[in-house]
Amino acid sequence: MAVAGTETRDRQGGPLTGVRVVELAGIGPGPFAAMLLADLGADVVRVDRPGGSGLAIDPAYDITNRNKRSVLVDLKAEGGSEQVLQLVERADVLIEGYRPGVAERLGVGPEECRARNPKLVYGRMTGWGQEGPLAQRAGHDIAYIALTGTLGMIGKPGEPPTVPANLVGDYAGGSLYLVVGILAALHHARDTGAGQVVDAAIVDGASHLAAMIHGMLAAGGWQDRRGANLLDGGCPFYGTYETADGRYMAVGALEQQFYDEFIALMGLADIAPARKDLTRWDELRDAVAARFKDRTRDEWTAVFEGSDACVAPVLSLREAPAHPHLAARGTFVEHGGITQPAPAPRFSATPATVRSGPARPGADTADVARDWGVPALHEPTKKGS
Repeated sequence: MAVAGTETRDRQGGPLTGVRVVELAGIGPGPFAAMLLADLGADVVRVDRPGGSGLAIDPAYDITNRNKRSVLVDLKAEGGSEQVLQLVERADVLIEGYRPGVAERLGVGPEECRARNPKLVYGRMTGWGQEGPLAQRAGHDIAYIALTGTLGMIGKPGEPPTVPANLVGDYAGGSLYLVVGILAALHHARDTGAGQVVDAAIVDGASHLAAMIHGMLAAGGWQDRRGANLLDGGCPFYGTYETADGRYMAVGALEQQFYDEFIALMGLADIAPARKDLTRWDELRDAVAARFKDRTRDEWTAVFEGSDACVAPVLSLREAPAHPHLAARGTFVEHGGITQPAPAPRFSATPATVRSGPARPGADTADVARDWGVPALHEPTKKGS
């Protein structure tokens, strides 16, 4: 593993200071995984392609490229792969998110890279994985979580499944599993001197996320349909309710003591015994829904302030940073005029920070060429046929 000097450690901060990462530019879970490593202090060099990645967002606002540096390399041009391989020689990690076989055709597959650097951790981020009948098929988050049964759990009965943005597949089942795999492989490489390939498939990660629910299903404690279970909105004391002003409150009063406090603050003592009687859950849900309609979201927030009823207002993305708890913790920060989530998790000895804004494609070529000792990054490549 590359080791940075004290000066670099003080400047960058974070527990991964000294780790070098090459990210072959893509969209979605790969860049997010690389951002997480960069947030934790790794020196992430994003290899952007001429013409951009195809993501319809101004690069200046693409927060998933914060704390990184960018160089431009045309991997389809003569000499392009050699430029990347010279970076690989000096790296600890490479991340790519191509379809299976593409990196090999471009000359930067695992064999070529690890021939230059046997300690390299080669992270592969895909939806379907490197093998299997669908491996060569295109896809996006929604298809991956659909196939795993995850999407089918989310939503109301009798209605189409609810799409949870791209958080469950791309980022939870994809990026986070890739990062866990990379960190574990880095530990192994440090101990043994041998790198390895990490195959992070969203279908694997999204399936793994539902491990507890598969256990409950096997035990008969989970019904294989939407809105019929304790944690999927089927339970009247674990769900969301509309308020008088058309906003919502979230209720999670699962345990008896929390439920008792919830019912007391709602003024619904007469319906309280329905908690344990599934035949009365519809009655309980209707009573709670009607009660929430009596006041606005902010009024209900004041009612539950300081309680252990496990009730919270449903805030919008723009409202969340101003919530007193999140503001006190610094959960969101402002950098370069953009309000954004702060790095997570937190470390007592090696705190992570937002050090720089989104990397602009190719803007750091000179600095990376100097810092990594790869003067070839300045050399022009010849366009391939």
